[in-house]
Amino acid sequence: MKLYYDKDADLDVLKGKTVAIIGYGSQGHAHALNLSESGIDVVVGLNAGNPDRQKAEAAGLTVLMNDAAAKKADIIMILVPDQIQPVVYEKDILPHLRAGVVLAFAHGFNIHYNQIVPPADIDVIMVAPKGPGHLVRRQYQAGSGVPSLIAIHQNPSGRAKEIALAYAKGIGATRAGVIETTYREETETDLFGEQAVLCGGITELIRAGFNTLVEAGYQPEMAYFECLHEVKLIVDLIYEGGLGGMYYSVSDTAEYGGLVKGPVVIGDEVKNAMKKLLHDIQNGTFATEWILENRANGPTFNAYRRLLREDKIEKIGAELRSMMSWLKK
Repeated sequence: MKLYYDKDADLDVLKGKTVAIIGYGSQGHAHALNLSESGIDVVVGLNAGNPDRQKAEAAGLTVLMNDAAAKKADIIMILVPDQIQPVVYEKDILPHLRAGVVLAFAHGFNIHYNQIVPPADIDVIMVAPKGPGHLVRRQYQAGSGVPSLIAIHQNPSGRAKEIALAYAKGIGATRAGVIETTYREETETDLFGEQAVLCGGITELIRAGFNTLVEAGYQPEMAYFECLHEVKLIVDLIYEGGLGGMYYSVSDTAEYGGLVKGPVVIGDEVKNAMKKLLHDIQNGTFATEWILENRANGPTFNAYRRLLREDKIEKIGAELRSMMSWLKK
């Protein structure tokens, strides 16, 4: 694996080109502002009535309708949510694609699962920061950056990788390091990580621990602190020093309990379930499920959101966090 840094990327590759950022959410605002401050000509695509138009204009950015931004651009970065990308692409972007234009994404879902199939005569790249947009922006402003991935799906110009690295430099990613991957690898590992560990696995582990303690008669406030609140302390230690660094920093009792009893909770049954998740991601089952869910206006998705809002751990957490003055910011 090779890491690319500032010295490996040339911002002059983007000189004289216009980059259109379609969307101004978490990633969109960070990409647009960072590129602009790196000296790149940036326009933001936001259709009439979008509440983010005022934010982008207040930040000093040029804001156009999606189709006008796409028509003006040499590089089009699509940063609207996955589920609406195909519609935005077909309606506002595809009519303005021409040979020499670069189409860019920060996640490979729609390319990998053929929801967007670009013309063969345009470069298709990915620049995917491994962190939320607000962190991408904050690190850039601090003179640092967030590690990112790049991937090349189509390269008729022969310069797609140069352009991807230049774009990555423009958002500050090459300050931290850039890894080259593929659309398939990024998409499948990203979905797996979200479902099995980061967004699915860890939250269900927290809820299971909380409910086990509460059902055993312990105070829900104590259960909240032990099973949710202190997760940040442990994650920060893991982030800074890996698993070994975390175990070095906690008590011997905690280390023994974690090493010996952790596999009792997360055993073969969980790993087998993870393998099933990965298989469904690889063969397109999850993608089909998510696409159909959105076509039906998200009945299952909305039901799960409602159940989470009503969960006892959320209500107890809201009460406790309201007492934590240091969290107000």
